[in-house]
Amino acid sequence: MKRMNIAMPKSLVMIGAGVLLFGSLAWCADDHSDIDKRLDASAKVLTEIMGTPDKAIPDKVMRDAKCIAVIPSMVKIAVGFGGSHGKGVATCRTESGAWSAPAPITLTGGSWGLQLGGQAVDVVMVVTNEQGMQHLLASKFKLGADASAAAGPVGRDAGADTDWKMKAEVLTYSRARGIFAGIDLNGAAITQDKDETRLLYGKFVPFSEILNGQVHAEQGSDEFLEAVRRYSGQSREHGEVTAPSGNSQQASN
Repeated sequence: MKRMNIAMPKSLVMIGAGVLLFGSLAWCADDHSDIDKRLDASAKVLTEIMGTPDKAIPDKVMRDAKCIAVIPSMVKIAVGFGGSHGKGVATCRTESGAWSAPAPITLTGGSWGLQLGGQAVDVVMVVTNEQGMQHLLASKFKLGADASAAAGPVGRDAGADTDWKMKAEVLTYSRARGIFAGIDLNGAAITQDKDETRLLYGKFVPFSEILNGQVHAEQGSDEFLEAVRRYSGQSREHGEVTAPSGNSQQASN
Protein backbone atom coordinates (compact mmCIF):
# COMPACT_ATOMS: atom_id res chain seq x y z
CA MET A 1 0.00 0.00 0.00
CA LYS A 2 2.84 2.37 0.78
CA ARG A 3 4.41 1.71 -2.61
CA MET A 4 1.14 2.64 -4.27
CA ASN A 5 0.99 5.91 -2.33
CA ILE A 6 4.50 6.79 -3.50
CA ALA A 7 4.03 5.72 -7.12
CA MET A 8 0.76 7.55 -7.72
CA PRO A 9 2.11 11.10 -7.27
CA LYS A 10 4.99 10.31 -9.66
CA SER A 11 2.55 9.00 -12.25
CA LEU A 12 0.42 12.08 -11.89
CA VAL A 13 3.47 14.29 -12.37
CA MET A 14 4.44 12.42 -15.54
CA ILE A 15 0.90 12.61 -16.90
CA GLY A 16 0.73 16.31 -16.06
CA ALA A 17 4.04 16.97 -17.79
CA GLY A 18 2.85 15.08 -20.86
CA VAL A 19 -0.36 17.12 -20.99
CA LEU A 20 1.59 20.37 -20.73
CA LEU A 21 4.02 19.29 -23.45
CA PHE A 22 1.21 18.21 -25.76
CA GLY A 23 -0.65 21.46 -25.11
CA SER A 24 2.47 23.48 -25.82
CA LEU A 25 3.11 21.66 -29.11
CA ALA A 26 -0.52 22.08 -30.15
CA TRP A 27 -0.37 25.81 -29.35
CA CYS A 28 2.76 26.24 -31.46
CA ALA A 29 1.20 24.31 -34.33
CA ASP A 30 -1.93 26.48 -34.21
CA ASP A 31 0.14 29.66 -34.21
CA HIS A 32 2.25 28.50 -37.15
CA SER A 33 -0.98 27.67 -38.94
CA ASP A 34 -2.07 31.28 -38.38
CA ILE A 35 0.99 32.77 -40.10
CA ASP A 36 0.57 30.30 -42.99
CA LYS A 37 -3.06 31.39 -43.33
CA ARG A 38 -1.98 35.05 -43.26
CA LEU A 39 0.48 34.45 -46.10
CA ASP A 40 -2.19 32.66 -48.15
CA ALA A 41 -4.74 35.41 -47.43
CA SER A 42 -2.23 38.10 -48.47
CA ALA A 43 -1.62 36.29 -51.76
CA LYS A 44 -5.36 36.01 -52.35
CA VAL A 45 -5.97 39.71 -51.62
CA LEU A 46 -3.26 40.83 -54.04
CA THR A 47 -4.40 38.40 -56.75
CA GLU A 48 -8.04 39.47 -56.49
CA ILE A 49 -7.22 43.18 -56.52
CA MET A 50 -4.87 42.93 -59.50
CA GLY A 51 -7.35 40.68 -61.31
CA THR A 52 -9.68 43.64 -61.92
CA PRO A 53 -7.84 45.77 -64.52
CA ASP A 54 -9.98 48.92 -64.27
CA LYS A 55 -9.74 49.02 -60.47
CA ALA A 56 -6.32 47.52 -59.77
CA ILE A 57 -3.10 49.14 -58.59
CA PRO A 58 -1.50 50.75 -61.68
CA ASP A 59 1.06 48.60 -63.50
CA LYS A 60 3.61 51.44 -63.30
CA VAL A 61 3.22 51.65 -59.51
CA MET A 62 3.72 47.90 -59.13
CA ARG A 63 6.59 47.80 -61.61
CA ASP A 64 8.50 50.55 -59.77
CA ALA A 65 7.67 49.31 -56.25
CA LYS A 66 10.54 48.95 -53.80
CA CYS A 67 8.44 47.07 -51.25
CA ILE A 68 4.90 45.68 -51.11
CA ALA A 69 2.94 44.98 -47.93
CA VAL A 70 -0.47 43.34 -47.57
CA ILE A 71 -2.61 43.34 -44.42
CA PRO A 72 -5.67 41.11 -44.92
CA SER A 73 -8.74 41.73 -42.76
CA MET A 74 -7.67 44.73 -40.69
CA VAL A 75 -10.22 45.27 -37.93
CA LYS A 76 -11.36 48.02 -35.59
CA ILE A 77 -10.06 47.52 -32.05
CA ALA A 78 -12.07 50.07 -30.07
CA VAL A 79 -15.64 51.20 -30.62
CA GLY A 80 -15.83 54.99 -30.63
CA PHE A 81 -12.05 55.42 -30.65
CA GLY A 82 -11.40 54.63 -34.28
CA GLY A 83 -8.21 52.67 -33.71
CA SER A 84 -7.52 49.76 -36.02
CA HIS A 85 -5.18 46.81 -35.97
CA GLY A 86 -4.07 44.27 -38.51
CA LYS A 87 -1.33 41.75 -39.24
CA GLY A 88 0.22 41.03 -42.60
CA VAL A 89 3.46 40.54 -44.48
CA ALA A 90 5.89 42.68 -46.45
CA THR A 91 8.57 41.96 -49.04
CA CYS A 92 11.18 44.21 -50.68
CA ARG A 93 13.30 44.08 -53.81
CA THR A 94 16.85 43.01 -53.05
CA GLU A 95 19.96 44.27 -54.82
CA SER A 96 19.67 41.42 -57.33
CA GLY A 97 16.15 42.53 -58.24
CA ALA A 98 14.49 39.48 -56.70
CA TRP A 99 11.88 39.81 -53.96
CA SER A 100 12.91 39.04 -50.40
CA ALA A 101 11.39 36.50 -48.06
CA PRO A 102 8.25 37.87 -46.39
CA ALA A 103 8.53 39.75 -43.09
CA PRO A 104 5.53 39.67 -40.72
CA ILE A 105 4.27 43.16 -39.87
CA THR A 106 1.66 44.84 -37.70
CA LEU A 107 -0.26 47.94 -38.80
CA THR A 108 -1.93 49.95 -36.05
CA GLY A 109 -4.05 52.88 -37.19
CA GLY A 110 -5.36 55.97 -35.47
CA SER A 111 -8.27 58.30 -36.11
CA TRP A 112 -8.80 57.32 -39.77
CA GLY A 113 -10.68 54.27 -38.52
CA LEU A 114 -12.61 51.90 -40.76
CA GLN A 115 -15.00 54.12 -42.62
CA LEU A 116 -17.54 51.56 -43.76
CA GLY A 117 -19.20 50.48 -40.55
CA GLY A 118 -16.28 48.84 -38.79
CA GLN A 119 -16.01 45.73 -40.94
CA ALA A 120 -12.70 44.10 -41.81
CA VAL A 121 -10.68 45.93 -44.46
CA ASP A 122 -7.88 44.61 -46.66
CA VAL A 123 -4.94 47.02 -46.83
CA VAL A 124 -2.15 47.14 -49.43
CA MET A 125 0.87 49.44 -49.19
CA VAL A 126 3.40 50.11 -51.93
CA VAL A 127 6.75 51.66 -51.00
CA THR A 128 7.74 53.78 -53.99
CA ASN A 129 11.35 54.82 -53.40
CA GLU A 130 14.59 54.06 -51.59
CA GLN A 131 13.90 56.46 -48.73
CA GLY A 132 10.57 54.79 -47.99
CA MET A 133 12.28 51.41 -48.12
CA GLN A 134 14.82 52.52 -45.52
CA HIS A 135 11.98 53.54 -43.20
CA LEU A 136 10.47 50.08 -43.56
CA LEU A 137 13.82 48.40 -42.92
CA ALA A 138 14.01 50.29 -39.61
CA SER A 139 11.23 47.91 -38.42
CA LYS A 140 9.12 50.71 -36.92
CA PHE A 141 7.84 53.90 -38.48
CA LYS A 142 4.75 56.09 -38.67
CA LEU A 143 3.05 57.02 -41.90
CA GLY A 144 2.82 60.76 -42.38
CA ALA A 145 5.46 61.43 -39.74
CA ASP A 146 8.52 59.30 -40.51
CA ALA A 147 7.48 58.55 -44.10
CA SER A 148 5.18 60.53 -46.39
CA ALA A 149 2.10 58.62 -47.45
CA ALA A 150 -0.81 59.20 -49.80
CA ALA A 151 -3.86 57.41 -51.13
CA GLY A 152 -2.68 55.59 -54.24
CA PRO A 153 -4.08 55.98 -57.77
CA VAL A 154 -6.40 53.21 -58.96
CA GLY A 155 -6.69 51.60 -62.42
CA ARG A 156 -4.06 49.59 -64.29
CA ASP A 157 -3.26 52.54 -66.58
CA ALA A 158 -3.65 55.30 -63.97
CA GLY A 159 -0.69 57.19 -62.57
CA ALA A 160 1.49 56.86 -65.66
CA ASP A 161 1.50 60.60 -66.31
CA THR A 162 1.29 61.88 -62.76
CA ASP A 163 3.92 62.84 -60.22
CA TRP A 164 2.71 60.37 -57.57
CA LYS A 165 6.24 59.07 -57.11
CA MET A 166 7.49 62.52 -56.15
CA LYS A 167 4.71 63.11 -53.63
CA ALA A 168 4.75 60.03 -51.41
CA GLU A 169 7.15 57.38 -50.17
CA VAL A 170 4.24 55.02 -49.49
CA LEU A 171 1.04 54.65 -51.53
CA THR A 172 -1.84 53.15 -49.56
CA TYR A 173 -4.96 51.27 -50.63
CA SER A 174 -7.95 49.59 -48.99
CA ARG A 175 -10.67 47.16 -50.02
CA ALA A 176 -13.95 46.84 -48.14
CA ARG A 177 -17.26 45.35 -49.31
CA GLY A 178 -15.68 44.75 -52.69
CA ILE A 179 -14.78 48.43 -53.15
CA PHE A 180 -11.09 49.06 -53.84
CA ALA A 181 -9.68 52.58 -53.51
CA GLY A 182 -6.78 54.63 -52.27
CA ILE A 183 -7.00 55.46 -48.58
CA ASP A 184 -5.31 57.98 -46.31
CA LEU A 185 -3.41 56.01 -43.64
CA ASN A 186 -1.50 58.94 -42.16
CA GLY A 187 -0.99 58.34 -38.46
CA ALA A 188 -0.85 54.55 -38.79
CA ALA A 189 2.23 52.85 -37.33
CA ILE A 190 4.01 49.93 -38.99
CA THR A 191 6.14 47.62 -36.85
CA GLN A 192 7.79 44.24 -37.18
CA ASP A 193 5.67 41.44 -35.70
CA LYS A 194 8.37 39.75 -33.65
CA ASP A 195 6.23 36.84 -32.42
CA GLU A 196 5.11 35.93 -35.95
CA THR A 197 8.72 36.29 -37.16
CA ARG A 198 9.84 33.68 -34.62
CA LEU A 199 7.05 31.33 -35.69
CA LEU A 200 7.78 31.72 -39.39
CA TYR A 201 11.57 31.36 -39.21
CA GLY A 202 12.03 29.40 -35.99
CA LYS A 203 13.89 32.30 -34.36
CA PHE A 204 13.84 36.06 -34.27
CA VAL A 205 15.39 37.63 -37.38
CA PRO A 206 15.72 41.43 -37.70
CA PHE A 207 13.52 43.14 -40.29
CA SER A 208 16.50 44.43 -42.24
CA GLU A 209 18.00 40.93 -42.66
CA ILE A 210 14.74 39.50 -43.98
CA LEU A 211 13.92 42.35 -46.36
CA ASN A 212 17.49 42.68 -47.63
CA GLY A 213 17.38 39.08 -48.84
CA GLN A 214 19.61 37.50 -46.20
CA VAL A 215 16.96 34.92 -45.25
CA HIS A 216 15.58 32.11 -47.42
CA ALA A 217 11.81 32.12 -47.84
CA GLU A 218 9.92 29.31 -46.13
CA GLN A 219 7.93 26.92 -48.33
CA GLY A 220 4.62 28.39 -47.15
CA SER A 221 5.62 31.77 -48.63
CA ASP A 222 5.60 30.56 -52.25
CA GLU A 223 2.08 31.64 -53.18
CA PHE A 224 2.48 35.15 -51.77
CA LEU A 225 5.85 35.73 -53.42
CA GLU A 226 4.57 34.32 -56.72
CA ALA A 227 1.73 36.86 -56.70
CA VAL A 228 4.15 39.71 -55.95
CA ARG A 229 6.49 38.63 -58.75
CA ARG A 230 3.65 38.24 -61.20
CA TYR A 231 2.11 41.66 -60.67
CA SER A 232 5.32 43.62 -60.16
CA GLY A 233 6.49 42.58 -63.61
CA GLN A 234 9.48 40.57 -62.41
CA SER A 235 8.18 37.44 -64.15
CA ARG A 236 7.86 39.31 -67.45
CA GLU A 237 11.38 40.67 -67.08
CA HIS A 238 12.69 37.13 -66.54
CA GLY A 239 10.66 35.71 -69.42
CA GLU A 240 8.37 33.67 -67.18
CA VAL A 241 4.66 32.95 -67.47
CA THR A 242 2.63 35.59 -65.61
CA ALA A 243 -0.89 34.21 -65.88
CA PRO A 244 -2.35 32.92 -62.59
CA SER A 245 -2.21 29.16 -62.25
CA GLY A 246 -3.87 26.65 -60.01
CA ASN A 247 -0.52 25.49 -58.61
CA SER A 248 1.94 27.81 -56.97
CA GLN A 249 5.31 27.84 -58.67
CA GLN A 250 8.52 29.12 -57.21
CA ALA A 251 9.77 31.70 -59.70
CA SER A 252 13.47 31.64 -60.25
CA ASN A 253 15.46 34.50 -58.79
